[in-house]
Amino acid sequence: MYTQSFNVPDDAGDAKTARLKAVPGPVDAAEAALQAHFDTVIDADHKVEPRDWMPEAYRKTLVRQISQHAHSEIVGMLPEGNWISRAPSLKRKAILIAKVQDEGGHGLYLYSAAETLGTSRDQMLDGLHSGKAKYSSIFNYPTLNWADVGVIGWLVDGAAIMNQIPLCRCSYGPYARAMIRVCKEESFHQRQGYEALLVMMQGTAEQKAMVQDAVNRYWWKCLAMFGPPDADSPNSVQGMRWGIKRISNDDLRQKFVDATVPQAEVLGVTLPDPDLKWNEARGHYDYGQIDWDEFWATVNGNGPMNKERLATRVKAHEQGAWVRDAALAHARKQQQRQQKEAA
Repeated sequence: MYTQSFNVPDDAGDAKTARLKAVPGPVDAAEAALQAHFDTVIDADHKVEPRDWMPEAYRKTLVRQISQHAHSEIVGMLPEGNWISRAPSLKRKAILIAKVQDEGGHGLYLYSAAETLGTSRDQMLDGLHSGKAKYSSIFNYPTLNWADVGVIGWLVDGAAIMNQIPLCRCSYGPYARAMIRVCKEESFHQRQGYEALLVMMQGTAEQKAMVQDAVNRYWWKCLAMFGPPDADSPNSVQGMRWGIKRISNDDLRQKFVDATVPQAEVLGVTLPDPDLKWNEARGHYDYGQIDWDEFWATVNGNGPMNKERLATRVKAHEQGAWVRDAALAHARKQQQRQQKEAA
């Protein structure tokens, strides 16, 4: 669902100042031949599959990116799941339940894709629960009212789609294939959120004010979802060389702004940026400066809801242990029964 944190490393230090180490070259002739074949596959825009040889740095980059993506999906269930019991109608409740369920499914697809790279789900979850692994900072902000749920659908999912559609062409096959279904479902989520806001904007003055307030609070945070400026994004160049990343952070951010401004006009809300205006010479909208200090503070664990979100996620994992244990016990019994029947 959300891809901002894929531009920062998984560590407990200051992600703002962290930089990638140089990718090591082949150590011998055999590895050089494998590297040459890998480069040929990448240059031809073909897919790398789990059993194919790949550079260790490529594998680690994918594990980091896909696991962060999966973490973002399951942590992203929390801000909206909090409103299921308080939805204004049965229709809205059913829609929100379905959406939150979709996000959980996206997490499962992505954890499965990461497992094909040789990392276990337990390892990935340990990284999340210990605070070492990153996830999208957008989920470390509170959802204060029902309009926030609609704005998450419209703006947050809209930014996610802009980020994720290029991932359908990612050079790693399992990730690219998983993203096809994820993007279809995210597109539906975005339309659901926009429709909910359209209904509210036809309502009372109080409802319209709720929508505008939610837009004011989320707009800049959504622009930050695309990650730091290209000049400050050390992972981007190598990721684009490998075909993992297809479009730069700044270009994706510009595409999002250009697509969203007309939608805001139809909706009847004002985007909170006095510098937002059409630039005829560039053929794009100009926009103001993002507060990157806030972005990095949140990425590094100091946002308004970082501790609460992580504590809720850890609690859910611990309290769900009996379900996982029961599923494993059932699977073992099924396997034993099949072995007896086959004997």
